Amino acid sequence: MKIEKLVPDTSVLIEGLVSEKIENKEFEVDSVLIHEAILAELEHQANRNKEIGFVGLEELKKLRKLSQELNFKIEFLGKRPLPQEIKYAKVGEIDHLIRNAAYETGGVLYTADKVMSEVAETRGVNVIFEKIELKPKKLEIEKFFDSSTMSVHIRENCNVKAKRGKPGNWSFDEVTKTSLARKEVRDIAIELVEEANRREDGFVEIDRPGSTIVQIADFRTVITKPPFSDGWEITVVRPVVRLKFKDYKLTDKLKKRISEQAEGILIAGAPGMGKSTFAQALAEKYAKQNKIVKTVEAPRDLHLPEEITQYAISHGTSQEVHDVLLLSRPDYTIFDEMRNTEDFRLFSDLRLAGVGMLGVVHATSPIDAIQRFIGRIELGVIPQVIDTVVFIKNGKVDKVFELKMEVKVPNGMTEADLARPVVTVRDFETQKLEFEIYSYGEETVVVPVVDLSKDPEIKLIEKGIESEFEKYSDIVKVEMKSRDRTVVYVPERAIARIIGKKGQRIDKIERKLGLKIDVEPLPLQKNLIAYEYSITDKNIKFLINKKYAKQEVNVYINDEYLMTIKVSKDAVVRVRRDNQLGRTLTIALKKGEKVELIE
Repeated sequence: MKIEKLVPDTSVLIEGLVSEKIENKEFEVDSVLIHEAILAELEHQANRNKEIGFVGLEELKKLRKLSQELNFKIEFLGKRPLPQEIKYAKVGEIDHLIRNAAYETGGVLYTADKVMSEVAETRGVNVIFEKIELKPKKLEIEKFFDSSTMSVHIRENCNVKAKRGKPGNWSFDEVTKTSLARKEVRDIAIELVEEANRREDGFVEIDRPGSTIVQIADFRTVITKPPFSDGWEITVVRPVVRLKFKDYKLTDKLKKRISEQAEGILIAGAPGMGKSTFAQALAEKYAKQNKIVKTVEAPRDLHLPEEITQYAISHGTSQEVHDVLLLSRPDYTIFDEMRNTEDFRLFSDLRLAGVGMLGVVHATSPIDAIQRFIGRIELGVIPQVIDTVVFIKNGKVDKVFELKMEVKVPNGMTEADLARPVVTVRDFETQKLEFEIYSYGEETVVVPVVDLSKDPEIKLIEKGIESEFEKYSDIVKVEMKSRDRTVVYVPERAIARIIGKKGQRIDKIERKLGLKIDVEPLPLQKNLIAYEYSITDKNIKFLINKKYAKQEVNVYINDEYLMTIKVSKDAVVRVRRDNQLGRTLTIALKKGEKVELIE
């Protein structure tokens, strides 16, 4: 195509299209007219350390070189725009200046901006609109990756290194035998930004003066440059493993909780341990259950099905995300990489509004993840915001905590009047209490619950307590709550004898042992005894197995202790009907209530 005067705009310059067309002989030009506004805009972006500015300036330098080789002119025209015109570039001020230049010089406007093309045509400007083909090309960084590469680390004047393997089992290897110069690293960065702007599966997530975050297909790239860093550096991360929910070896109990009950899930773990991979698996699981699933990410790097909408909080505000999610009413929202107070508050607001939330946070232990909420939201609402904490280590579920609010005396305290609201943190599988969170004075404290059962000294104390209480009960179970407080479990029938008249006996035992003692009924051990029964005028008869002959059995009605009675030598339990216990038992049997004989 023969063109006397070509007037390119910023869109084709930063894509490198002008030099490409001229070099490939698609355009035969006499002169290329560059408006001073373009130079000012690119300079402005470069001064702010934005990649787009450097890319455009590199294209101008390439055109200058081509003009000497192919004998065409480079001319700069127009006046340098005023600061306010540069400021309002996004609303079309710079585009207006370029269109006017093409109109006044009779040149051909060359643009990849559809709106720019339409406006130019309405003014009668000759225009070539270039629809950019979104064909992905092989990136320079891909040569540093193999099937096991998790991330590649490029730094000027250093050899390229790669982390290979899988979470928890990886090596850090050198990929190149020679170091890369600053220009080589910068060229890779420019290519990444150009490709992100060109491809449908790529975008520049964050572009700051000292850093740029780019997402292209599976590659998440962080570019840092001076003065933010002391040299050019590129870190490219790619997921090695993509797991489904079924690939995680979870217990049926945990699967049921995640699928049906838990709606405030915190996924925690150290960097690179597989938190986002697990969150991704959960998102896909919920989507397959016909749930509406959305994500909030910064940057957007989860690889999810098309039906899941991914929001970038870096391109909006917390308030905007809040409004959009409440109005669109998702069943579950994945909040990937919560970092600052605004993120934690947004998570809490949405959870309290009834949205199922799954948050991903960096933490070296599961309790650290919970502590990141302390001070950011009120203590009393933490269990409503987070009910389950899943800690990921080496790509696997390592620990699961369950949170509840209880009113109790914190462990280590003895006086009943010290009872207060306590957030209990228990191991989900064993229900073992591991931490307590409560207010102490003006502070909120996280206190680990010490496992006294492993302390040899505590075992000796327990033995002494058992010996003392065996004087009053044949069955005694001691559970030390602290070094000066214990709970003694005995059969319910023995409690009155231990307490004594007006509590005199238990007071005497406490003084003797130097401990605060709570006496509670022994938890029911359901060694049920099968029986057949008959009711006569005088007795209720239970026929049981002969192995229980001459032993004692306990009678319970609806899980409440009624009596202990001796079995006859012919394995029959006889209860007289003319007393209160017999009348109660008769009524229960006739009404079909649950009557149990227990060893």
